Amino acid sequence: MLTKKKATVDDYRKLPEGAKYQLIDGEIIEMPSPTLKHQQIAMSLARQMGNIAFEKQNGTVLFAPMDVFLEDDNTCQPDILFVLNEHADRLKQDGIYGPPDLIIEILSPSTGYYDLKKKFQVYEKYGVREYFIIDPEDNEVVGYRHDNGKYHEFTRQTGRFRSEVLGNEITFA
Repeated sequence: MLTKKKATVDDYRKLPEGAKYQLIDGEIIEMPSPTLKHQQIAMSLARQMGNIAFEKQNGTVLFAPMDVFLEDDNTCQPDILFVLNEHADRLKQDGIYGPPDLIIEILSPSTGYYDLKKKFQVYEKYGVREYFIIDPEDNEVVGYRHDNGKYHEFTRQTGRFRSEVLGNEITFA
């Protein structure tokens, strides 16, 4: 029986800078460029979240590509992430070391499986406090909150959501 060697962060770091790859459960996965609507939603969300963070002075908003190192076999690049000031020690020049407090993924036909299944499990395992998944086809957002080691759906809306971590409502269309 032939078993495939799991890739590690060391393998991931050997990829060219700016390459569109993520390391999920020891598998290096190529991620194609996002669609125009995906980018428009991401920009709208990042702008609003950045303004909120600036106003409240409570954390840092970043967007892809930004490496999030969760363990030796998991390095993701969420579409948008937020790290509270109390976890600012996780912010390093080459990425985020440890779970962000909030992650948003915008579904794409080529990445939906990973966002809904694989990355969901990874983010849950490492304790990302809030995880929002947005479907750009109908602007539906589903939000999950981490509690007792598991994600629990706490919101399902269209064009808007409220984040406990940010302490604000975000709208998009």
